[in-house]
Amino acid sequence: MAYDLPDLKNRMQKSIASLRDELTGLRTGRASASLLEPVSVEAYGSRMPLNQVATVTVPEPRMLSVQVWDRQMANAVEKAIRDSGLGLNPMSEGQIIRVPLPELNEQRRKELAKVAHNYAEAARVAVRHIRRDGMDALKKAEKDGDLSQDDARVQSDLVQKATDAAVAEIDQVVAAKEAEIMQV
Repeated sequence: MAYDLPDLKNRMQKSIASLRDELTGLRTGRASASLLEPVSVEAYGSRMPLNQVATVTVPEPRMLSVQVWDRQMANAVEKAIRDSGLGLNPMSEGQIIRVPLPELNEQRRKELAKVAHNYAEAARVAVRHIRRDGMDALKKAEKDGDLSQDDARVQSDLVQKATDAAVAEIDQVVAAKEAEIMQV
C-alpha cells in the first residue's frame, strides 16, 4: 500500500460520515423521518427497507406519519415498526399509519447517550486504524529508500494532525447528539 495523505483524510471523513448516519437513527425527543430508516418490512416475499414501500413524513414535532403505497402492506408496515425495537406504538388508519413518539424518560436518555458514545468510540477506532495504515506505509517507504527520514517524520506529523482533527470532529458530533438526546 502506497502512502497517500489525501486518501487517508478521505477515509477518515468517511468514518465520520458513517458515525453521523448511525447517530441519525438514534431517537431524540423530536420526530425525524430518518428515525424509521433502519426498519425493514416483510413485503412481496422479501425484506425491504420501509422507505421502499411507504413515505415517512413529520406532521408534528412528536408524530411521524407513514403513508403506505399499497393498502395491503399497511399491516406488515405497522408490525415492522412495532417490532423494530424503537419503542414505538403505531396506529393504523387505512393507508396512513400514525406513529406518536412517547416522551423519553431520564433513564432511556442516558441509555441512548451511552449508545451514541459507543458509536463514537467505534468511529475513533476506525480513524486510528486508518492512521496506523498511513504510518505503516510511511515506514515501508522509508525502509525501501523512497522517503528520507526527515520527509517521513514530516509526513507522519501530518498524518497525526489529520487523525487529531478527525477525532476532534467525532467528539464534536457526539457531544452535539448527546445534548440533543438529553434535551427535555
